[in-house]
Amino acid sequence: MALIVTDENFNELLNEDKPVVLDFWAEWCGPCRMIAPIINDLASEYEGRVIVGKVDVDNNDEIVNQFGIRNIPTVLFFKNKQIVDKQIGASSKAAFVEKIEKLL
Repeated sequence: MALIVTDENFNELLNEDKPVVLDFWAEWCGPCRMIAPIINDLASEYEGRVIVGKVDVDNNDEIVNQFGIRNIPTVLFFKNKQIVDKQIGASSKAAFVEKIEKLL
């Protein structure tokens, strides 16, 4: 299961030594619901190697504004506290796996 990321715990998350994948989503977003099972699968499959989290855009204005999130779902890929890739819109599991593998 993906980690719930909030304005309060976001900075702690980036201080980890592992790559971070953040899914910006909302309950009312159809494409977000489509990729939710993929994000949770990735969290399980990469547990211990990659931190996979979900940010509810309706409840976490600070993070949303910090990264200028305008469209959801948006998935950001961090390595060494820097955004190195992103995926805007729904995509296949294979596309997400490819991006995660580049982080490792």
